[in-house]
Order: sequence, then structure tokens, then C-alpha cells
Amino acid sequence: MNREQNEIVIELRHVTKSYPVASGSFSALKDVSFKIDSRQLVAITGKSGSGKSTLLNVITGIDRPTQGSVLINGIQVDKLSESELASWRGKNVGVVFQFFQLLPTLTILENVMLPMDFCNTYPKKDRKERALSLLQMVDIKEQADKFPSSLSGGQQQRVAIARALANDPSLIVADEPTGNLDSQTATAIFELFAKLANSGKTVVVVTHEREFASYFENTINIADGVIVNAVRVHA
Repeated sequence: MNREQNEIVIELRHVTKSYPVASGSFSALKDVSFKIDSRQLVAITGKSGSGKSTLLNVITGIDRPTQGSVLINGIQVDKLSESELASWRGKNVGVVFQFFQLLPTLTILENVMLPMDFCNTYPKKDRKERALSLLQMVDIKEQADKFPSSLSGGQQQRVAIARALANDPSLIVADEPTGNLDSQTATAIFELFAKLANSGKTVVVVTHEREFASYFENTINIADGVIVNAVRVHA
């Protein structure tokens, strides 16, 4: 892969995120700056309370920085209005959660179609076919008409990844996506993330699981809201 041809997808410039507390103010992120290129699988690591989830929320626009700027594909997302931000996020970012967050009253197929319905990114007549193709890609198509409760944790996470891909976003972010999975299933999920990066997506994963370090091209380690090192694993 020729890194010189890659564009910068994520750029944080001197980002600080503070929250009011009884004693005054708590800074979950402190003057954080880094860049992530396209087509990379990147890990964000650190102990509990280090700022990992806050960092992910700032990248996705769920939280706005107290200071600094967040650029995603050249768009300064922290300057968007709430309605602009919701529209931008729906079309450009796919989010994978630790606890799947599939809607229990919808079938697997309907869960994957839902983002397309919300954002109106594809004609109605094409949405079912696209959802089925995504379920096929994550090897879960045969479960399309079942409800989430009938699937294993690993199967539900595959569905969650298909749902995150529904609107064909350039950026996929995942918060501890394998925290509740056995090691064999977790390996399969990381292999899937690697395939997505190779296909052109940028994938950012918050993880505690050091045994999967070989999958990542960059690792950003955070402690007490500060980036302590950013390591490029592969040349």
C-alpha cells in the first residue's frame, strides 16, 4: 500500500475536552493533536478513564471539544450545527458498539436497513438488496429474518458492523467491539476490520486487547487525557 497516496481522514488540532465537576473542571482530553491517514486500521489504547471513549466521541462529533478543532475529511465537524452534524455523521461515520445496540423488535435485515431509512442515502427499492449484500459480506446473511435475541454475541457484532457500513461511510469507529466476545470470535472481527481497511475504509478501534496489536497499522496510546505515544506498527 502506497502511503504517499493516502489522504488525511482524521486530524485533531490541540483538542481539549473539559467537563464541569464539583471542584471546578475536569479535562478528559488535554491538548491532543494527531493525524490518521485513509485506509488504515488504527487502535486507541489506554487504561479505563484515560480518555479513550471521550476521544472517540470527539472524532465522531458526539462530543464537541472545549478547545481546538476536529477535521474529518477536511470538514471541521465541531463547527457544524446540530442538524448538520447529525446529517454528516449518518452519512460519513459508521459506529460499532461493545454491546451491539441492535433494536430487538427489528429483524437483522431491518436493523441493517435502518440507517439507510434515516438518512435516505439509497432509493427504497435498493435498500433491502444492499442490506442483504452487507450481511453476506460479514457471513451472516442466512440469519437475515431472525431477531437479535436468537443470535450469538459474535453474530450480533457482525450484524452491527454491517449496519455501520449501511450508508457506505469512509470512517468506521468501534468502541471495545470485542470486549464481550471469545478470542476466536474476536479474531474473526479484527480480520473483518482489516479487510475493511484494505478495501478503502479508515477504521479506528478503541481496545484493551493487546494480543491483536499485529492487526493495527498505527496505535495511539492515551493516559490521563494526553497522547503518550503514537506508534506506526507497519512501515
